[in-house]
Amino acid sequence: MTAAGAPGPPTAFLQEGSVTAAQLLARLHGCAQESSGLFRTDDEDDEPTVPVCGTKGAVFWRADLDIDCDGQVTAHCNEETDDEFQNMTAFPRSDGGPLAAESLPYVVVPDPGDAWDYRASGIRGGGLAAVVHEGQVQYAVVGDTGPSGLIGEASYATAHALGITPDPEGGGTPKDVTYILFRNTSVKPVESHEAAVRLGDRLAREFVAGTR
Repeated sequence: MTAAGAPGPPTAFLQEGSVTAAQLLARLHGCAQESSGLFRTDDEDDEPTVPVCGTKGAVFWRADLDIDCDGQVTAHCNEETDDEFQNMTAFPRSDGGPLAAESLPYVVVPDPGDAWDYRASGIRGGGLAAVVHEGQVQYAVVGDTGPSGLIGEASYATAHALGITPDPEGGGTPKDVTYILFRNTSVKPVESHEAAVRLGDRLAREFVAGTR
């Protein structure tokens, strides 16, 4: 067990859908910067170094992965395990309740600010994302927002599936995570990971083929 009673990372190599991590990453040539500024990956003492880059069908960035445990109160995501826990997410389930960070893979986008407004890039709550780490692919939804100057955060479930320690107090990974957010997409229902994988596999095939 890891800190705070969190389960250890899975041992199986994660490959969701038919498109590999290498195929997705090969589509990301350089960085056509979409943001007007750069983002920090951690606290205010860090220099901003991360741009949001754009392609025809997606935006992407390469950063760390901090753990978001916000949303439904569960065994590993609550006020006892996470000092900064909030029992809500910026984007809700289809029934209006908060998402569950412990069980649903989701990514966090910065609140709109001077550097970037995700809405202007066709990114919306419940939209589709692919998270790539160490040759693995995890499909997720856009589920929450964070401080406007910070980037590089995803839910407990996202980290756990990718073999990253998901403890909100001491988990995460400091580098080598690529976030790909597909423009003008919507996973329905937002709380269905199976729906995200189905949509992700189709859009990823279009993305690597250059038709999206």
